[in-house]
Order: sequence, then structure tokens, then C-alpha cells
Amino acid sequence: MKVSPKSFVLAIGILLTVLAFVYFLWHKPIFKKPLKNNTYWSNSTGSEEAMIRMRDKVIQVKKYLAVNRVNNDRCFLLDMRIPSGQNRFFVYNLHTNSVEIAGLVTHGSGLKNFSGVPVFSNTPNSKCTSLGKYKIGKSYFGKFGLAYKLYGLDKTNSRAFDRFVVLHAHQCVPNGEVYPLAICESWGCPTVSPAFLQQLKTCIEGSSKPIILWIYY
Repeated sequence: MKVSPKSFVLAIGILLTVLAFVYFLWHKPIFKKPLKNNTYWSNSTGSEEAMIRMRDKVIQVKKYLAVNRVNNDRCFLLDMRIPSGQNRFFVYNLHTNSVEIAGLVTHGSGLKNFSGVPVFSNTPNSKCTSLGKYKIGKSYFGKFGLAYKLYGLDKTNSRAFDRFVVLHAHQCVPNGEVYPLAICESWGCPTVSPAFLQQLKTCIEGSSKPIILWIYY
């Protein structure tokens, strides 16, 4: 039987199509994996601005560490301009200039509970977050379990200790990002998840000198 050139080409085309379909169905090749975003930064348009703010704070932290007897290996940076449903508590390694771990952290509710927008104050009973540098003090077990005393080092947070603003955990804080949802709010304490606090505990209690925690906006 004589086969025309057009029929032959058509048959070859059909055969190649079938083989290609079988190949992709079973082999599922990956031509190029998309670049993953940094684990500690969300896809939000504000991530670049957040990195700029962090670099600025790191420069200032290093200047502070140079003249004060505190830990010069790591610091804790809390960027309250990042939405609460995104990671905004960063453990920063000052030697490698990189974020080691990150997690969620609450801000104070203020007198208008669950407004979703941080309001900052150093006033007693304001239920607000106080901006500024803190020195992390000794641990104790209180109403929410393990907690660390915080000593305000700036005019903007000088009353933190008297306001009982401490670093502690609460079950209401998730272990992972929930943005665009917001997380619970505190009465001024930087509150994290129980699992994240255990990670912070390793850093805090493994240090012979106090660690600086800086809340900024």
C-alpha cells in the first residue's frame, strides 16, 4: 500500500504528540523552579521598605553595642509597620548580618481594643506598645507562664518596667503567618507564640550578656 508524504508526516506528528503527552504525564519534568521568597519576608509590596528599616536599625544597634555591656552577637528587631499577620519579630545575627529566625508578635490594643492599627504610648494603663530599645532581663513564671522582664532604654519606653511590659507567649498567637488576617492584640507586651518563645529562650538564656530588643515603626 502506497502512503502519501502528507499522511506520513501527519502520522509522525500524531505519534510524537502522543509520546510527548505520555512523557509529561508520567515524568512531570520541572524546567525551572521559581525563586523562593526569603522565608522571613512576605510577598507584600512593603518588604523592601521593611528591609531598609531593618538595615537602619542594625547600624544604630551596632553603635549602641559598641559602648554598652550587652550581647553583641544578636539582637531582636520588631517592625510594627509590618501587619501583625506577617512575621515581624526578627532574631538578627550581627556577625553574619542576616535574620536567623522570625515569627509573629502582637502589638498593644490601646484603649480601643482590636483596632488592628498599632497605637504607641509610654503612658501607664494605655495598653499601648512603647517604641524604643529594651534590655531583656531575667526570666520568671507569671500569669502567662514563662516571661522575660523588659527594661526600657529610651524616653519613649522608660515606663515599660513599671507598666509590666514583658516578653511572653500566648496561645492566641499562631505559629505561622496568617496575613491578610490579623492576630490577637496585647495590653502593650510583645507577645509571641509558645513555640516561638522557646526558640527565643535558647538565644536569651544562652547569652552571658543581656540582649537588646528594639520595637520600631
